[in-house]
Formats: sequence, structure tokens, C-alpha cells
Amino acid sequence: MNATDAALLNILIKDGRASFADIARQLGISRAHARTRVQSLVDSGVIELFSAVINPEKLGKVISTFIDLRVAPAAMDTLSQELADCPEVVSLYIMSDLQSLHIHTLTNTYETFDRFVRERIFNRPEILSVDCKTLMTRVKHRRGGARL
Repeated sequence: MNATDAALLNILIKDGRASFADIARQLGISRAHARTRVQSLVDSGVIELFSAVINPEKLGKVISTFIDLRVAPAAMDTLSQELADCPEVVSLYIMSDLQSLHIHTLTNTYETFDRFVRERIFNRPEILSVDCKTLMTRVKHRRGGARL
């Protein structure tokens, strides 16, 4: 990947609907070259998919909570998949210590979040500890993917 590809990716991260003509104008290349580069990035797997970035608050999902669980290693795969399948969970990561899950949930009310933790987290012997924090203010956040 070269500097043109990196610049092209940053354009698409900001606006996945940018036309080949727009990309070409911004990069000073031909529209055909822009189309070829985008297709090459798709074919090589650098671009996995094009998608919409949704504002959860506009959908009423105003409670953003981050949960860190310490989990018995034998239960890691089963528990992580079970939680990943929950509609409240928007992202879930197995951390490098191989016994921690970092989870981001979005819910419409504190009552919905409370029901989620009571049904899915509380009283589970394979969950060794829980650390939970609710987002107060977004200062900087990523929209659409990593910046290159």
C-alpha cells in the first residue's frame, strides 16, 4: 500500500459514499485510476466492506457502558460468544491476558442495562470479577474506522 492508497482510504473512512470522481479530484488522479485502486483494496481484503455509521443516540440508545470482566479461562469461548450474540453488546474483545473481556453496550435506559447485567452477568461462577463504567461525555471518538 502506498501514500495514494492511504489517502484514498481516509477519504472513504470519512465518506464511504464518495464517488470515484470525488476521490480522483481530491487525490489528483483519474477516475479510472481511483476505481482501480478501490477495487484492488477490496480484492486484497484491505477494504472488507462499506457500511453506514449510525448515531445510536438518534435511535434512543443513550446509555453507553463499558464492562470489563475477568473470566475463568475454560469459559472464555462460550461466554464471549454468548455475550457477543446479545443485542445490547456492540463490541466485545478478548484481551491479551486471555482472561479478560472488554465489552461495550448500548441501551435505551438504565433499566434495560440493569436487566442485561442481571440476566447475563450476575450470578455466573465463571465470571470472577466485574468492572463497569458508564460513559459521561465523548471527547474524541472514532467514526468509520481507523485513521491512517
